[in-house]
Amino acid sequence: MSFIVYPALDIRGGRVVRLRQGDYAQETHYGDDPLPRARAFEAQGARWMHLVDLDAARAGGYTLAPLLAAIRANTGLQVQTGGGVRGRDDVARILDAGASRVVVGSLAVREPEQVIGWLAAFGAERITIALDARQDADGEWQLPVHGWTENAGVTLDALAERYAQAGLRHLLCTDIARDGMLAGPNLELYRHLTARLPGVAVQASGGVRDVADVAAARAAGCAGAVLGKALLEQRMDLGEALAC
Repeated sequence: MSFIVYPALDIRGGRVVRLRQGDYAQETHYGDDPLPRARAFEAQGARWMHLVDLDAARAGGYTLAPLLAAIRANTGLQVQTGGGVRGRDDVARILDAGASRVVVGSLAVREPEQVIGWLAAFGAERITIALDARQDADGEWQLPVHGWTENAGVTLDALAERYAQAGLRHLLCTDIARDGMLAGPNLELYRHLTARLPGVAVQASGGVRDVADVAAARAAGCAGAVLGKALLEQRMDLGEALAC
C-alpha cells in the first residue's frame, strides 16, 4: 500500500483558514489564494490534496465546486474533498465537479446505513469516511456530533468495523484533542486502527508538525497523512514530507 501525503486547505468565505479544535470562533486566516496554493502543492510534488468546505460543514450545501473545477483544470492534482454532504445527490455533484474522492463526516456517524449504500453505488475508492474521535475517561474513543458537543452513542471501533465489513477502503480519523494544535499525531490511536482494520487505508489527521511526524504516521501503519497548519505556517517543507 503506497503512502499518500495530502496537503490540505480549509476554506471559509473563499479564504484559506484553520480552526482550533474545530471551533469556528477560533479561526486563523491564511490568505485568499486557494488556487495558487494548490498549484504550489503540485509544483512541490504532491499528487493529491485535501479540500474542506467549512461553510458547508456548518450549513450544508457544498460551495466549492467552482474552486474544485479550477483546481482540476489548472493542476494535475487529485482532490479529496467534503463538507456539508447531506445526501446522495451531494456526493454525485461533488464527483461531477471533479473530485476523486468525497469525504463524508457527520452523516457517516448519524446515518451509517445510508452512507454504506454509497460505497456500493459510487465505489469504495470514491468515498472517504471521516470520523472525528475523542477519548473518554474510560479510554473509549467516542464520536462527538453537533459541533463535537455530544456523543453519537456509538464508538469509533464499532462504527469503523461496521464500515470495514461493508467494504470501506478509505478512513480519515482525527483525534479532536490534537486538531490544529501542532501536538503531534496520536500514533497509539493509528496503530490501534490499522491493526483492527487491516483492509482499510487509514489517513492520519490532526497534530502533524513536521516530517518526523509524517514518517511516524507511516511507521504506525497509516496509508496517508493530512498536512494542514504546519504547512500553512511554514513549519514543514512539503517536498521533504513527500520525499519521506
